[in-house]
Amino acid sequence: MAFSNKKRQELRQALLSWYNENARDLPWRHTRDPYRIWISEVMLQQTRVAVVIDRYRQFLERFPTIRVLARSRESAVLAAWSGLGYYRRARNLRSAAKVVVRDHKGAMPSSADALRKLAGIGRYTAAAIASIAFDEPVAVVDGNVERVLARLHCRQLAGEQRWSTSQELLDLERPGDFNQAMMELGATVCIPANPRCSDCPIRKFCRTRGRGKVHGRKPRQHRREIAYLLVRRGKSVLLVRRAADHGLMPNMWELPETQLRKNNVKPIIFSLSHSITTTNYKVHVVGPRTRSARSDRDSGTWVNMARVSDIPLTGLARKILRRAEII
Repeated sequence: MAFSNKKRQELRQALLSWYNENARDLPWRHTRDPYRIWISEVMLQQTRVAVVIDRYRQFLERFPTIRVLARSRESAVLAAWSGLGYYRRARNLRSAAKVVVRDHKGAMPSSADALRKLAGIGRYTAAAIASIAFDEPVAVVDGNVERVLARLHCRQLAGEQRWSTSQELLDLERPGDFNQAMMELGATVCIPANPRCSDCPIRKFCRTRGRGKVHGRKPRQHRREIAYLLVRRGKSVLLVRRAADHGLMPNMWELPETQLRKNNVKPIIFSLSHSITTTNYKVHVVGPRTRSARSDRDSGTWVNMARVSDIPLTGLARKILRRAEII
C-alpha cells in the first residue's frame, strides 16, 4: 500500500531534517560540479567510502578537469586507479570524458537520459549525477535505497517497481539531497544485519521496524594459497605485465607468480591476506634465492622503484609493494 500525499510529505521533511544534521562530511558533498560528482559515484561502486575518500582527492589532483582526463594516457588513468579494483570503471571514465569533450564541448550532459549514453554510466549513476549536480527530479535506487524501501513497505520490491516507488517518495524541491539522504540512511542506520531503528528519523512510517526477512545465503568463501616473487636489483624491482587480451585487468603490472615448495632455500619474506569476491587468498612473498623462483627471473621487466607508483598496478601488487616499502 502506497503512502498518502500527506505521509510522503511528512517523511520527506523528517528525512531531510535528519540529513541536514547527520550527513557524513564527505568531500564530494561540497561540490555541485558534475565531473567531481561523477568521479565519486564511479569510485563508490564496489568500493568502501573509507577507501574512496583519499583516492578521490588524489585522482582529482592528477585529473582536476574532464579535459585533463580526456587527454590523459590510459596507463596514467589506470595507475591512478590502482588498488580500487574493477578497472573497467577507469577505462570507461576516460572514454566518456573523451566523448564529452568532443561532442559536448567539455560540459557534462545535464539530464539522466543524456548521461546514460556515456560509457560506464548506468541508470543509478545517471540519476545521481543529474539530481545532485543539476536538480533533475529523478530518483536513485542502489542497494541501500532498495533496502530502505523494502523495510518501509514490508515487502521486497522487484524490477521497475523499485524505481517507481523511489520516484514517488522523491522530494521534488531537493531531489539531490533527498537521494543522498536515502542512501545515507541505508548506509548508516538502516543497515543490513542490525538496523538502528531507534535512531531512524522515519521509523514511524516503517512497516517492518527491524531486520526483516533476509533472502538468500551469502556465497561460500573459498581459500587459496599463492606466492609471488619479490626481486630487487639496485634501484629496480622485477615486474611482469599482463597481456592486452588478458581476461582480467589487461595491461596491468604485477609481481611474477611463483611456486612454493618444501625445499625453498630462502624463507618467505612475509605473508598477507587478500580477498577477491568469494576467494580469500593467503599470499606468500618469497625472495630471489628459492629454487622454484630462479627460472621466474628470466621473464619480466626491471622497473625503477621511483616510477613504480606511476604505472597501473593490480591491487594485490600495490599491497605487496607497500608492505615491502617500495611504494
